Amino acid sequence: MIEILTPAELARARDTGALVAHILQTLQSRSVVGTNLLDIDRWTRDLIVEAGAQSCYVDYAPSFGRGPFGHYICTSVNDAVLHGLPHDYRLADGDLLTLDLAVVLGGVAADSALSFVVGDSRPPDRVAMIDATERALAAGIAAARPGARIGDLSHAIGTVLTAAGYPINTQFGGHGIGSTMHQDPHVSNTGRPGRGYPLRPGLLLALEPWVMADTAELVTDADGWTLRSATGCVTAHSEHTIAITDDGAEILTLRT
Repeated sequence: MIEILTPAELARARDTGALVAHILQTLQSRSVVGTNLLDIDRWTRDLIVEAGAQSCYVDYAPSFGRGPFGHYICTSVNDAVLHGLPHDYRLADGDLLTLDLAVVLGGVAADSALSFVVGDSRPPDRVAMIDATERALAAGIAAARPGARIGDLSHAIGTVLTAAGYPINTQFGGHGIGSTMHQDPHVSNTGRPGRGYPLRPGLLLALEPWVMADTAELVTDADGWTLRSATGCVTAHSEHTIAITDDGAEILTLRT
């Protein structure tokens, strides 16, 4: 299913995106050395409830997961890159943490993720990896405009990631979003320009470049959800929900 939002729905999407951005900023500021991932999940639940929104994750049960997710945010640490199931773990100095959040407010969903290094450590390889995903995300957004095709966005993202030296996995990528979190079209993190679905005003997309330092192979953790690098290498992930407008792309989950 591909949804094209009306102007009224797009206005509600802006509210949802602003909420997701606010929650992620709040969680990042609270995520320090010694913070438990389960505390992050609890804070997320409270912030969602306070806003009168609904979690996209707690009851989420796709074919690639093991039953309902049962939590309110994905918390992926170091070699975990996607769908990190919150568990009893306290963050250490130098951990690379990715927070991935999607909620529904006013009948419209928004989805965003950010990676950052916890504590005072700034390992250059980790900082560079996060920067690469952020630059790839910016390139994908810059390519998004009416008349462009999904392949143009994928190509822009993949060009940045490849130039930075990272292998690219194509099993998971960006996606359409609207009244539900995951919709068509799929947005791969690499692709050929001029191919795929043509963009039009009112289309919402969640673009999400993610990489692993030295492999493109994923393994599923024993929890049935968390996806890790097959080699145990560090990973990073950046994501924004954007709306295609007459003038280009509007970032709905932009953090201040």
